[in-house]
Amino acid sequence: MNQPYSQKLRGSILIVDDSLNNLTLLERILLRQGYQVKIASSGKQAIDAVHLDLPDLILLDIMMPAMDGYEVCARLKASDRTRDIPIIFLSALVEISNKVKAFKAGGVDYITKPFEPVEVVTRVENQLRLRELDLQLREKNKILQREIADREQAEVETRLLLETTKFQKDEIEELLLNILPKAIAERLQSGQSLIADSFSDVSVLFADLVGFTDFASQKTATETVQVLNQIFSRFDQLSLRHGLEKIKTIGDAYMVVGGLPEPQENHPLAIAQMAIDMQAAVANFNAKNNQSFSLRIGINIGGVVAGVIGLTKFSYDLWGDTVNVAQRMESNGIPGQIQVTDAVYERLKHKFSFKLRGAIEIKGKGEMMAYLLLGQN
Repeated sequence: MNQPYSQKLRGSILIVDDSLNNLTLLERILLRQGYQVKIASSGKQAIDAVHLDLPDLILLDIMMPAMDGYEVCARLKASDRTRDIPIIFLSALVEISNKVKAFKAGGVDYITKPFEPVEVVTRVENQLRLRELDLQLREKNKILQREIADREQAEVETRLLLETTKFQKDEIEELLLNILPKAIAERLQSGQSLIADSFSDVSVLFADLVGFTDFASQKTATETVQVLNQIFSRFDQLSLRHGLEKIKTIGDAYMVVGGLPEPQENHPLAIAQMAIDMQAAVANFNAKNNQSFSLRIGINIGGVVAGVIGLTKFSYDLWGDTVNVAQRMESNGIPGQIQVTDAVYERLKHKFSFKLRGAIEIKGKGEMMAYLLLGQN
């Protein structure tokens, strides 16, 4: 029997309120859900409690004597050690201006008094899920750093090859084309040392192979790599077919972009069709190999900065809000579905079928409207 999410997470929560009745009620609600709960009856007690033992989440009353919730929040956000702890404000104030002030202070959510137990539990679980997703993203970044370290020797050799004689030019070009887009490789060979470009309109797709981590934990290293290589090689073929540019893989995640390094007028159409074909490719692989993987995909459209980084390694990568939101569309998506932003929906709604998912909470952006791409009309 599956445990409730809160028991799996075992989150620690600090409740801050100058009302004993409120503290008792909230403590009872959250203890029943399996959370570790600590309480503080003033802003000063809250600051001391946080620095003594960092909680996973804080429920913070606004109206308190001596130090109100806004000041407590400001002090925590000013510290590198505590600024990433999510804070849900508690208040009997229902005016929009008070809620706006709370979010500007750094709060991630707002619960009005008197409390509804179901609402409290739901909002707490949502914020802890987002915190867990953020931790997973950081872990993926660590995996990427390890992959970079493993390839460092090969990257040094690539740099040395660029400095060899004309006799080896063809060999160097072939090697560069394996790790960089053709247009970028040509600019690098021509002697351009710094490559950085801005693109105002590109499509970014992130895909994550759901279920692969559990699969890998039960297989040998060779079996794990062979299966992942089969699936990602098929994705590589699809990116070539649709005129898109594969950017990188991070563990069992795959990133591809349309509209750069060369402009592409129909890149939203191409990226949408790529996403549909990727889902079909995973379904086909499952059928042939008796597996049950699913693909969670997120897509966004907008501007990015792209360039080549590294001294002993060449890596063509993208940065910007468009990339971050595309990744959040994937990480907050549904296994087996293609989740897209409103920008994607507006560009493709006349050619593809969509289902409105509704507003979802995106870290750093607040609520954003999301749609599920179903297929071509």
